[in-house]
Amino acid sequence: MEPRIVNFVTHDIIVVGASAGGVQALRELVAGLPREITAAILVVVHMPSFHRSELAAVLMRSGPLPAVPASDEEPIQLGHIYVAQPDYHLLIRDSRLQLWRGPKENRHRPAVNVLFRSAAVECGRRAVGVVLSGSLDDGTAGLWWIKRHGGIAVVQDPSTAIISDMPENALLHVQADYVLPAASIGPLLGKLAAEPASSESERQWKHPDEELPTWKRSN
Repeated sequence: MEPRIVNFVTHDIIVVGASAGGVQALRELVAGLPREITAAILVVVHMPSFHRSELAAVLMRSGPLPAVPASDEEPIQLGHIYVAQPDYHLLIRDSRLQLWRGPKENRHRPAVNVLFRSAAVECGRRAVGVVLSGSLDDGTAGLWWIKRHGGIAVVQDPSTAIISDMPENALLHVQADYVLPAASIGPLLGKLAAEPASSESERQWKHPDEELPTWKRSN
């Protein structure tokens, strides 16, 4: 069977960021993903540079999709989960993964903002950004970039997060399209991946320092 390559039509690129408490949230999210989802999922979780990550294996056991550590210049295939490696930022370029040992952001490498900005610029309205449990505010600026380029913003309901800092900071500065418990995000992503990434989803957003509309909780 030929690999399913990103198709430039639907919400086929999903980027997910998490930190402290995020592995449990990721497991719940992955468990709810449909087996035939027409999107690729790229994941960044904060980890020390010397850490040997077993996250791909954990996610493989948690849901129906294959999960692998990201490799440099690897073509992005739909229906796959790609996990950032320790001490390398994960980016997207020309429908391929890129690993970059650039400067740390928010004291982390990999950093959520780096992946999210890359998805925003490279994929535009095709991108869906997801912020899960974590401390401090990595992911907020990147999620704003995704919205600015016409993509979709999804945030874990802070009341369900083990560490609520990252979701709360995202909601303070970005108008999220969906705010849900982690277990409800997987099925949502399956639906979004099947929808056209039409120009109707493009909106005008204020500068991050300006007041943004109050987010609305989704049930």
